[in-house]
Amino acid sequence: MDKQFSKEDFFQTLEQDAALAFERLFRAYFAYLCTTAYKFIPNSQVVEDLSQDVFFEVWRRRNDLQIKSSLKAYLRRAVINKALNYIRDQQPRLFEEIQDDKASSAVDIQTVLEGNDLQKVLDTSIDQLPEKCRIIFLMSRYDDMSYREIAEQLGISPKTVENQISKALKILRARLGPYLSTTLLIFWIFL
Repeated sequence: MDKQFSKEDFFQTLEQDAALAFERLFRAYFAYLCTTAYKFIPNSQVVEDLSQDVFFEVWRRRNDLQIKSSLKAYLRRAVINKALNYIRDQQPRLFEEIQDDKASSAVDIQTVLEGNDLQKVLDTSIDQLPEKCRIIFLMSRYDDMSYREIAEQLGISPKTVENQISKALKILRARLGPYLSTTLLIFWIFL
C-alpha cells in the first residue's frame, strides 16, 4: 500500500489528472479492501467485485466527493458497508436453502434471526457507552484511526485512548455476552 498517497494527495492529483489519481488510489488500496471484505465474505471473486464497486462509486462521485476521515478509513468503511449489504441481500437465498433442508432448519433459522438482531443490539450497546468512550471507540473502529491519531485529534494521551478502548470492549463484551459466539460480531469488534 502506498502510504504516501494521502487524502490530500488524492484530491490534488484528482484536480490535475483524474485517471492518474484513480490509478494511484487503486494500486494503493485494492489489496487492502479485498483483505478487509474477505473477513466478512470468504469468497475471493465476490470480494474483488465489491472492492471494485467501491472504486467505481468513488469515480462516479469524484466531483462532489467529501471525505472527512482519512482516505484509508473512508475506503475501509465503504467496503465493509458493501460487504454487509451483500450479506443482507443474500438472506432471501439463505431462507430458501433453510426451507429445503428440513433436518437443520431449526438451528439455521435461529442463526439467521440472531444475525438480524445482532446489528441492532450492537448499535444500541455502542450508543449506550459513556460519551468519551463511545467517541474514541468509533474513531478507532469506524474511522480506522490509530491510538496516536485519536490522541492527537482529541488532545489526550495515547494511554487514555488505550484505556477508553479497553473500557469500551469490556462493556460491550458484558452487554453482548449471548452474541459473542456470532463470528461476524467478533470480527467487527476486534478488527
